[in-house]
Amino acid sequence: MQSGFADRMHIGLIMDGNGRWATARGLPRVRGHQAGVKAIRPVVEAAAEAGVGTLTLYAFSSDNWRRPAAEVSGLMALLGRYLREEIATLARSGVRLGFIGRRDRLPAGLAARIAEAERETAGAERLHLRIAFDYSARDAILAAALQAAHAAQAGPGLSREAFSRLVTSDGAPDVDLLIRTGGEQRLSDFLLWECAYAELLFVERMWPDFGPADLTEALARFARRERRFGEVPEAAVAA
Repeated sequence: MQSGFADRMHIGLIMDGNGRWATARGLPRVRGHQAGVKAIRPVVEAAAEAGVGTLTLYAFSSDNWRRPAAEVSGLMALLGRYLREEIATLARSGVRLGFIGRRDRLPAGLAARIAEAERETAGAERLHLRIAFDYSARDAILAAALQAAHAAQAGPGLSREAFSRLVTSDGAPDVDLLIRTGGEQRLSDFLLWECAYAELLFVERMWPDFGPADLTEALARFARRERRFGEVPEAAVAA
């Protein structure tokens, strides 16, 4: 469960633009993904320093299986390398690592390493880093609906809060700020339930070039926004 993370900010981050970053430099797409992996650590550190409670990174969607086999296998290898190289650093830094998405379609060795990484960082309380891998928000909502339908056989209907716990089984709070790099302006099946009232920020910078300064600017822009959650501002009521 989230414990102390739930009352702090949750940022969702769609790390887009790796392939285009590489193509613009005359490099194979895998080089862009490699550069994208290197960009993760400084952003994670900056989020922790800023007091963010939960950071969810969109690394591989369920639709990404449609990409060329060589690119998919390269992404699997990059995740395995990330786990080997970063887990000790994350644990020392107080970062708890968790994964959302399917695991049954991943190579057995990679799935086992994911589970091991989660165990090794389970006690960390500074930042909850969630990686969405083989993830689909629609599938997560559908799975929750099926669970809810089954549970309804033994009792009354389900509340919104209870259904939310089915969608986000690790107890992660709703997303406060959703950032997408790379210039595209869509959610791409990412945290659809959790982003109901998220502030959306689309930035032109490709993910490999996105760094701590960009995160700081995103947080500053978020702080200037007025979040109403369907309510009318007090000033408007007074008027």
